[in-house]
Amino acid sequence: MEGRHMQIGEVADRTGLSLRTIRHYEEVGLALPTARSQGGFRLYTDDDVARLLVIKRMKPLDFTLEEMRDLLDILDRLRSGGLDEPTRTDLTKRLAVYRSLVEERCEKIRTRLADAEQFSAELSAELRRHRPAG
Repeated sequence: MEGRHMQIGEVADRTGLSLRTIRHYEEVGLALPTARSQGGFRLYTDDDVARLLVIKRMKPLDFTLEEMRDLLDILDRLRSGGLDEPTRTDLTKRLAVYRSLVEERCEKIRTRLADAEQFSAELSAELRRHRPAG
């Protein structure tokens, strides 16, 4: 998507990521800025922001950098179009594996959240039992 370019501060505001994190993703090759200004400032597009948001969603699901790279490559290639049928089929199968992995990890997070909420309820009950009356 062509359009206006944003500097890293605006991208940080839009994504909720720190400047340091955005720079790190650039250093490891996950999210490169589309351009640089004449003064050397990183310039990002809406597509770059969207890519950073995908990375942000992968992080709490414990994706490794290699998995992030692979999944981003799959998404980039599928979105670019012009693929022959065997390549598209292969990429779609690989994407389905990641989708299953995300579901498994989400279920683990749901279980952990339910445990945490139960623990919070138990502590609240304990507090109520021990609060002074009145």
